[in-house]
Amino acid sequence: MNFEKQIKPFWWNDSNGSFSVCLNAGDYKPEIFESREDEGCEGNGYDWEALARVFLEEKCEELLEDIEFDSEAGMFCAYSEDSEALKKFVLAFKDACEDSEFILELFSRAEID
Repeated sequence: MNFEKQIKPFWWNDSNGSFSVCLNAGDYKPEIFESREDEGCEGNGYDWEALARVFLEEKCEELLEDIEFDSEAGMFCAYSEDSEALKKFVLAFKDACEDSEFILELFSRAEID
């Protein structure tokens, strides 16, 4: 399976040596964020970023220095100058998101702004 298909609904962007992976917030796995609706969680880009940060810290610690975030209300965005590090992150993160029990447990530790 090719990389672009593996990461859907996330999408890859390559722009002059900087690489990013994005997601339209609200389009994917809304049940994750519904689990913390009472805390103001909406499933927006910032909520996705909070989840991604916990994932990085706990499951991909070796990539912490390589991955940055620039999310907005309507879109999650992670970026890096290291394409391989970002690819490794998004593949692992997408797999984690497909494991409902695991991702809900992980999200329970995310800091919601």
